[in-house]
Amino acid sequence: MSEVAIRLLQPADHPALAALMVEMQGHYAVPCPPMRDIQAGLAALPAGVEILVAVAGKAILGFASACNLYPGPGLKSGFFLKEIYVADAARGKGLGRALMTALAALAVERGHERLDWTADIDDPALLRFYESLGAVAQTKKVFYRLTGAALEAAAEASK
Repeated sequence: MSEVAIRLLQPADHPALAALMVEMQGHYAVPCPPMRDIQAGLAALPAGVEILVAVAGKAILGFASACNLYPGPGLKSGFFLKEIYVADAARGKGLGRALMTALAALAVERGHERLDWTADIDDPALLRFYESLGAVAQTKKVFYRLTGAALEAAAEASK
């Protein structure tokens, strides 16, 4: 594998990152939107989204997507890591660690004092990886999500 660079996503990266995202959807066995929709989403990222890519030559081998968060007065701002993924063919070469440490460096550079994320509880190897970075599981928190009909119903209740 040629030298890998970790850097911020650039518009020219969108097609390669979209292809990696298609691989990711298959890896997790979840539905995948059409490539044109993925690329349109990348072209219209919401403000505050930061995507780091692991690049070797013109190939994107991994990415980490995070957004800025402001938890409230007196609390420390940070990043919320939504997704980190390394191509199947590039696993075991330290790219996940490189992406996480680069994201930590970007958080510090941006003046943030925390990096939060969720992880699958049934993946002990993943949990060990995060702990090897010095991360501490937050066992007093529960992860919630509103989506689909429940999201629509909650939105309708505000009217």
